[in-house]
Amino acid sequence: MLSVLTGLAACAGAGPQVSDPGARPTYLGIETRLLDGDLVNFLVQLRDVSDQSQVGDYAKCAAAQYALIRGYGFARHVRTNVTEEGGVWRGDAVYTISSALPDGLRTLDAEVVVQDCREQGIPTV
Repeated sequence: MLSVLTGLAACAGAGPQVSDPGARPTYLGIETRLLDGDLVNFLVQLRDVSDQSQVGDYAKCAAAQYALIRGYGFARHVRTNVTEEGGVWRGDAVYTISSALPDGLRTLDAEVVVQDCREQGIPTV
């Protein structure tokens, strides 16, 4: 039984590694793809990630700014997939953008989010 637990403990550290919790991420860029009318895909890349949520935050900032650029005031998060390879974290996020507050729980007021992103030093589109 002890050997099984030891083996599981050895596997626990095999996942993606985050950097020093106090480190600031390095933002490597955003790619935007219009999928259909109001459905937009955001591909983001970062290094020096201290928490996986920073990848989603970068995509959220991109989506909010994109909505404003297109003349919309809102966005709704559909999904975000996060991967890490060689210290580079990638986010593949999809949002809908709209002029009216969309249905759903994961909605963004684009102006509020962009302001928050600026205050946190997170780049936008």
